[in-house]
Amino acid sequence: MSDITPAGLVFLGLTAVVVMLISVLVFSVIRLRAAARQTKHTFSEQRDTVFLTAAVDEVIQKLKAQERATAARADASEHLSTQIVAGLTSGLLVVSRAGTLRIVNPAARRILALSDANEGHYRELLAATPELAQVIEEALDTGAPISRRTIALVGRRGPAHLGVTVSPLRSATGSVDAAICLFTDLSAVMAREEQLQLKEALARVGELSAGLAHEFRNGLATIHGYARLIEPEALPERFRPYVTVLREETASLGEVVNNFLKFARPAPLSVARTDLGEVVLRAVADFASEATVQIRGDFGEIEGDEVLLHSAFDNLLRNSVEAAAATGARATILIDGASEGPEQWRIVVTDRGPGISPEGLSRLFQPFFTTKAQGTGLGLAIVQKVIVSHNGTISAQNSAGGGAEFRIRLPVRQPLPTQEL
Repeated sequence: MSDITPAGLVFLGLTAVVVMLISVLVFSVIRLRAAARQTKHTFSEQRDTVFLTAAVDEVIQKLKAQERATAARADASEHLSTQIVAGLTSGLLVVSRAGTLRIVNPAARRILALSDANEGHYRELLAATPELAQVIEEALDTGAPISRRTIALVGRRGPAHLGVTVSPLRSATGSVDAAICLFTDLSAVMAREEQLQLKEALARVGELSAGLAHEFRNGLATIHGYARLIEPEALPERFRPYVTVLREETASLGEVVNNFLKFARPAPLSVARTDLGEVVLRAVADFASEATVQIRGDFGEIEGDEVLLHSAFDNLLRNSVEAAAATGARATILIDGASEGPEQWRIVVTDRGPGISPEGLSRLFQPFFTTKAQGTGLGLAIVQKVIVSHNGTISAQNSAGGGAEFRIRLPVRQPLPTQEL
């Protein structure tokens, strides 16, 4: 060390300082490069995270849009289903296996006269229509569909006929989970069929009996004529009453035959615009001295045969007068008219007589059925035939206030200009 000069020492010192500075610089560069690499890696991770977040957010937005679209389709489908169920003219019931009514559409409520409450077992809710409840129970018990079965109901609005179809609804396991019942009110269809059958039956009766009645009337007229040629004064006293009885009985039988011919003989309808009010007033005037008649409501014009319609109302009023006379009372009659829409008029004739027996209700319009001692049994049969020939209907029942009630419905227009009676 003694050989090293001061200048050498300075040089060595400076060299050491430079080496140290270079070392610090190298270390700093290494640190900077490491920091740069770390920064680059961190930036890459952040960029990947941003991209991933954006992708996930896009997927979520698409899923939300799909969910909104699915919900909108479900709402639209439910709304359409509700509209279809509500718009059905046929009744719809959906009954669960437990017996609760899941769905009752407005038509079912109208046809069955149900309230808005669905709570309770279907047998309780359909207590007024046990026939329908029985069909539903059969489908739930057997699991077999029931197709186009016709059932008759007797409700508050009179008899009705329903066409019923019931289909079981099965769960994923195949067991019966519920039953869907679809039914239609066939009352109008059945009434038209019965009306057509009645017209055909009346036509057949007329064809079969008119000729026989005509021959019978001719023979009866001959007997009556000869009876009138007999001079009672020329006979012994004890035979004279027989001539009188013979004349009266032949005259009475002749009236019966004439009435029957009115019922049986075909005659063309003379269809014209006819004022129902005028027809009723004329019939009422015929019995002004025998009955107290009140007229109320509205009476319009129809296409009909005024003469035959007057005859029908005349016979109907005569029936009430004779029923009251049998009890020794003066007949009290109410005639009520009303429109049932633009195509039909309803006339209700109610009396305060003795009413109609259960047997009479089922046979009231049959020819020759009568409960009167002097009745021919043809008056109401003629009334029915006149109404039916006008494509109308007539029904009878006992009035709630006592007496008999006849309901007549007549269409405003006739399908054909003329028909046969």
